[in-house]
Amino acid sequence: MMPDILCMGEPMLELNQQPPGPDGRVLYLEGQGGDTSNAAIAAARNGASVGYITAIGRDRPGDGFMALWQREGVSAETVLRHPEAQTGMYIVTHDERGHDFTFYRSGSAASRYRPEDVPDAAIRGAKLLHLSGISQAISISACDAAFHAIAVAKAAGVRVSYDTNLRLRLWPAARAAAVIHAAIAQADIALPSLEDARALTGLDAPDAIADVYLRLGCPLVLLKLGAEGVMVVWPEGRVLVPGRKVAALDATGAGDTFAGAFLARTVAGDDPLVAARYANAAAALSTTGYGAVAPIPHRAEVEAFLAAEG
Repeated sequence: MMPDILCMGEPMLELNQQPPGPDGRVLYLEGQGGDTSNAAIAAARNGASVGYITAIGRDRPGDGFMALWQREGVSAETVLRHPEAQTGMYIVTHDERGHDFTFYRSGSAASRYRPEDVPDAAIRGAKLLHLSGISQAISISACDAAFHAIAVAKAAGVRVSYDTNLRLRLWPAARAAAVIHAAIAQADIALPSLEDARALTGLDAPDAIADVYLRLGCPLVLLKLGAEGVMVVWPEGRVLVPGRKVAALDATGAGDTFAGAFLARTVAGDDPLVAARYANAAAALSTTGYGAVAPIPHRAEVEAFLAAEG
């Protein structure tokens, strides 16, 4: 049986800076990351049937991802193992301004992904396909593969979800805006952050930004506002779903957790406002630990948090 949700993109080995030890040395916690892989794991931990579409190296980090997805219940049947290219890597550092990323992904297996590698039959059998701006930014061939996957999904009546996840280190702003907005115009669910949307549209006010994405033709927009929550927007209305207060340590995977949790509850049948409230709670909990994957909460944790908060 094909998974209900298929996520597509680039998984990466993560080295996440930890607080200095008693001797002052700075250590790094090894883990796994990559925005759509994080979203896939978040969806799986919150009850969804999930699979992943990508290419990884025949290397130790690639082996680590295969083991991770197996532990998490994320199907890797549509994962290719590249015989020559490596799995990408990034380093997360932290300071008073928040977290910062340094990437090592040039020539990675995922960046060599092509339209002919896309598992059309698997996409046709899913309920929802999830991609992001990073899925398309890493190379021209990966960009084309993502558009091919979207076309396959749309032709089969499979819903498409798209998270902007803008990384201007990967491509020029004008190209990023053109490609991301072309993808969102075909999506059923758009998940832009306010920071991304301001850079992509040149606008500042959330309502004006929401109008842009509705005019593109996307019927459901979730404008992520960080600690303030999320604005849920559809043609007939818009509602602010407030954020949840927690003692945050690291927001590395918060947006991805929100996406995965929202999609899990969407395929379970929740309406967008209920799903957004749930996803806000999941994203808040994910900031209470270090790394992209380890702090992603399971469904029981989210439900307990929601019950305690009222």
